[in-house]
Amino acid sequence: MLLWFLLTAASVVFVAIDIRTTPESPVLKWGFILLTAYTGPIGAFLYVLGCREPLPGLHEQYVAARWRQVLGSTMHCVAGDGIGILAGAALGSILTLPHLADIALEYVLGFSFGWTIFQALFMRDMAGGSYRRSLTSTFIPEFLSMNFLMTGMVPVAAFGRMLIGNRLSPLMPEFWFVMSMALLVGFIVAYPMNWWLVAKGLKHGMMTVRPRTSSVQKAPAATMRHDDHAGHGAPPSPAQIAGMAVASVVVFALAIWLALAI
Repeated sequence: MLLWFLLTAASVVFVAIDIRTTPESPVLKWGFILLTAYTGPIGAFLYVLGCREPLPGLHEQYVAARWRQVLGSTMHCVAGDGIGILAGAALGSILTLPHLADIALEYVLGFSFGWTIFQALFMRDMAGGSYRRSLTSTFIPEFLSMNFLMTGMVPVAAFGRMLIGNRLSPLMPEFWFVMSMALLVGFIVAYPMNWWLVAKGLKHGMMTVRPRTSSVQKAPAATMRHDDHAGHGAPPSPAQIAGMAVASVVVFALAIWLALAI
């Protein structure tokens, strides 16, 4: 665990410094820093492989690949939801909540923060600047992605608690190590769902934001490009969305059952 924490600290410092020159959206920059804080050197590796501009002027083409678009979408979900989930896990531990209540608290806080702040608030410009419209358009994608994120997290966290043998406390390094592993597995499990969401145009992926100066030398603005060029398929029908929602609830329920059985 000590080695993991040292590598995580070094990785966060590297990403936080290096990403300043990457022509990416500010919210996704913070997302990669948070993801690296959760997943250590793996997060730094994903940043270098999936977002860092390989050569000047190539970021647009580099991030256009569908798997990189999905990486940005999944990372955005995990970064935002992860803050609420970690807060819920810490609070549940302090309050010594039963396991099922602890999972519910993590879900509510994770979904609330990820949906209302990281998705709807930070990305409201993509909904024409309307926060209410952004809340509406991001609810279903956030719900589907969150369910699969928690599906991967819940059994891993339960298994980690079983291996430790004691109730985890946020004052213990074991708590942060177990939650880090849980978020990493949750990222992997949520990736296929985010692929579907990006392919159907329900979520954005990576962006390119480059400074530009007008002819009258105003303060730098931003030229933003995102996954409009990635090639979406036909939008999903209400029946398809409903089917995905039911499937996400079912797999999440199975994950909870497995966690309670461990």
